[in-house]
Amino acid sequence: MALKRPTGETLAGLVVTRTGHAFKDIRLLETALTHSSAVKAASNNQRLEFLGDRVLGLVVADMLFEKFPDAPEGEIAPRFNALVDAKTCSEIGIEMQLEDLVRADAALKTRSRGSGGNYLADAVEALIAAVYIDGGIDAARRFVLRYWEPRSSAVVTKPLNPKSDLQEWIAKASDARPEYVIEKREGPDHQPVFTVSLQVGGFAPSIGTGGSRRAAEEAAASAFLVREGVWLNEGSKA
Repeated sequence: MALKRPTGETLAGLVVTRTGHAFKDIRLLETALTHSSAVKAASNNQRLEFLGDRVLGLVVADMLFEKFPDAPEGEIAPRFNALVDAKTCSEIGIEMQLEDLVRADAALKTRSRGSGGNYLADAVEALIAAVYIDGGIDAARRFVLRYWEPRSSAVVTKPLNPKSDLQEWIAKASDARPEYVIEKREGPDHQPVFTVSLQVGGFAPSIGTGGSRRAAEEAAASAFLVREGVWLNEGSKA
């Protein structure tokens, strides 16, 4: 049987070792660690996630601005985008061992076990907001820098942009325009799966799936670029 998820002072004691912040408002902390999929939850972390995303962005932007004083915007922007994306937040959620502290749908947690998933990324952003509300911007900055600063130097290459690369490649050869069509949407509201087809005149369609329409469109564009030999694989250009 799974261990009961900690609450109250026990939860606060576990979180202080991970964030460096001792919560005064424990109810706020519990809300930050309650996903929208949690059954019978009186409140969830969606609003806090919204705020935390902005606080994270400010702290990371300030960190990069100070750490790379001679870098042009074109160099620090890719670092910023990679540091604040859901994948990085999810990885940090795993590093913080939040999986057993977040209240969420059991099936969702089981499917995401070991790989993070968006529910952990949401929890990390919500936790940043909760620290900010409870302890102020300095407490939030200390928390963010603890996990994001060590990663800032490792992000050195501009992430691939499949939709942009596809548009540029097509423009060199024709006047065709890519068209993305949602073929189906499956799954519950808190974890949808989109299937999108990409259609370009003169080429066979390609298919992509993802947890959002944008992710599915990017997957379809990536598949097209790999198939046509523009990319060697989904992680590098030819």
